[in-house]
Amino acid sequence: MPDWEDLRHFVTLAREGSLSAAARVLGVDHATVARRVAALEADTGMKLVDRRARSYVLTDTGRRVADTAAPMEDAAFAVERTALAAKASLRGDITISSPPSLTNALIAPHLLRLRQRHPGIRLTLIGEKRAASLNRREADIAVRLSRPTEPGLIARKVGSFGFSLYGSPQYLKETPPSAFAFIAYDRSMDDSPQQKWLKAIVASREIVLYSSDLENQTAAARVGIGLALLPHFIGDPEPGLRRCTIASNAVRRDVWLVVHRDMRAAPNVRAVMEFLDDCLKDLRR
Repeated sequence: MPDWEDLRHFVTLAREGSLSAAARVLGVDHATVARRVAALEADTGMKLVDRRARSYVLTDTGRRVADTAAPMEDAAFAVERTALAAKASLRGDITISSPPSLTNALIAPHLLRLRQRHPGIRLTLIGEKRAASLNRREADIAVRLSRPTEPGLIARKVGSFGFSLYGSPQYLKETPPSAFAFIAYDRSMDDSPQQKWLKAIVASREIVLYSSDLENQTAAARVGIGLALLPHFIGDPEPGLRRCTIASNAVRRDVWLVVHRDMRAAPNVRAVMEFLDDCLKDLRR
């Protein structure tokens, strides 16, 4: 029988497509993934990957092994979720995945409240744009800006928020609309509704800065280099910014609280979900 840990590292490599991506998901370094894959090849006597200068490419045998082993990984995660949910305790580790802007502005400032209520719960709070897999326990609870479609997940809409263009008061006073410059997301966000809306508004005018970080966009707008499209929960409290009304009908995003159905009844998961629901209550106004 192959070593399960070797097989798990190989399946993750096959799914993620690179050593670095697999290592990031598994929480190890890329050398560990490479070593585990080599051990699996030695144990089974099969060549599973072609080692190229900058990448690993699955052989035909490797693809068959990965396809066969994937349900084993799913079953192992299902057993793990069941075991965790069976522990009737307000203790333990819970991982939350949430978009960085919501994490920084609406969740992190209230962590003391959770700590005071449930000191036995230890949080890992991950601010990330990608959708972490709850099926593979990359997170236990997720806050998402779109309703999930993966099987086994339960989602509840907990609010929504709008966007507006923001600039410094001096910039808005001194710059005519025809000369406005803009601050946008980088290309990684080109498919997002807010980026599409912004590019339609920009038309032939200039984008002077691309950044995937809303803190950078906020700082740039505050010093007066252009207008940034920001969520209201970031732009409105910022004393150095004012809303610009050159365009209406800006995009809105719904916010979903997501958990795997196997985990929803676990007391520590329920406690953290209640905490998150309270953090996001202003988005329901």
